[in-house]
Amino acid sequence: MPKEINFDEFDQWISARNSEQEEYLQATREIARDVIDVYNENQDYQQYDVLRRLSLPERIIHFSVTWLNDNNDVEINQGWRVQHSGLIGPYKGGLRFHPTVNESILKFLAFEQSFKNALTGMPIGGAKGGADFDPRNRSEAEIMRFCQAFMTELQHHIGPNTDVPAGDINVGAREIGFLYGQYRRIHNRFSGTLTGKGLSFGGSHVRTEATGFGLIYMLRAVLEHHNHKIDGLTVGVSGAGNVAMHAALRAIQLGAKVVSLSNSRGCLQYSKGFSENDIRWAIDHKPENKNVLTALQEKIGGDWHADKKPWHLKMDIALPCGTQNELDEEDAQALTNNGVKYVLEGANMPCTDAAREHFEDQEILFVPGKAANAGGVAISGLEMSQNANFQRDSYNEIDDTLQDIMQSIHAKMVENGTRDGKVNYARGANIAGFRRLADAMVAQGI
Repeated sequence: MPKEINFDEFDQWISARNSEQEEYLQATREIARDVIDVYNENQDYQQYDVLRRLSLPERIIHFSVTWLNDNNDVEINQGWRVQHSGLIGPYKGGLRFHPTVNESILKFLAFEQSFKNALTGMPIGGAKGGADFDPRNRSEAEIMRFCQAFMTELQHHIGPNTDVPAGDINVGAREIGFLYGQYRRIHNRFSGTLTGKGLSFGGSHVRTEATGFGLIYMLRAVLEHHNHKIDGLTVGVSGAGNVAMHAALRAIQLGAKVVSLSNSRGCLQYSKGFSENDIRWAIDHKPENKNVLTALQEKIGGDWHADKKPWHLKMDIALPCGTQNELDEEDAQALTNNGVKYVLEGANMPCTDAAREHFEDQEILFVPGKAANAGGVAISGLEMSQNANFQRDSYNEIDDTLQDIMQSIHAKMVENGTRDGKVNYARGANIAGFRRLADAMVAQGI
């Protein structure tokens, strides 16, 4: 029998099964609040219990990774692959190597990835994986051996029509190369099993820039919808990784004034606004500097705020591109006091629930990461297509397609999130992604 459900009932059900997994519970609650009315209005969704079924991963793979360090000592790490939803295509999502990686974080990321991938309109499911391996202070040979050992276990569960991993934190082009090389040796097959590959062996143009560039293309779409332009606006960026750097770069190229970058050690404020050359220098010199932001300060000046985040600065637009839950309610209040008008998530869930609620209460336009940072997985999807067709599109062709995809995601959020002439982008993203997944689940039966 079809049965309606209220939020409290859902929350009790999901919490009882995942009581110690706060990141995962935060993500599922955020989706449920926005889509529960849609669920209750559709008898098919109720009949097939899609809300609860979409909240649980289809499969969690947990394995040990045993390898030798440079001293020939045995080391053991834990690895995971959370295959959350394969309803609309092969599982797709990044691999993260970091000592904080655990099952809760990967379940949250895989859950978010499923809705993000649904928003792109592409035939790709959602997954996430990684290991509690810390690559800091490791030699390149140790990183290679770890990647090979990790892939020796993971390769049983992936493939171009099953699950296509990509990079994430501490898994860049070098690591993807090591991982792909091991997969190819084991299977004696050259296929699109990983994305984020180098251009010399099946990679795509724009993949490195995609998430950061896509974030700015989404920002431009949001501004245009509200009759504003990016030119001359002040932008604050947190983070100093791939997403943050390329978001800053593209924003500057489109005429914005970017006044901050940050990392776990502090925040670099440059009130005059970084130049394109400043950001390119930081990108090029990051590998050789323990702290590229203090190195950049020594080169161009600016103010270094140790152990600080950029959210106390005056800005029109905030782009949190660091890590989950980096922007809390106190930070949100500081941004409001300084006149922020737009907040777009470049990282995965960098704003706490309290911060998001504050932005909504203050009618500050907020775009969630599942929509704003979808550019990376969109280009991964295009890399899969190029691999399948044994072709490579040009840089400009890929960049144009990325812009079209971000415009399409924006249109879906406006369609599903507009009430009384105002757009709630978070609600629009959640409902649009949910409907695509729920319809596929109903069509495929129990």
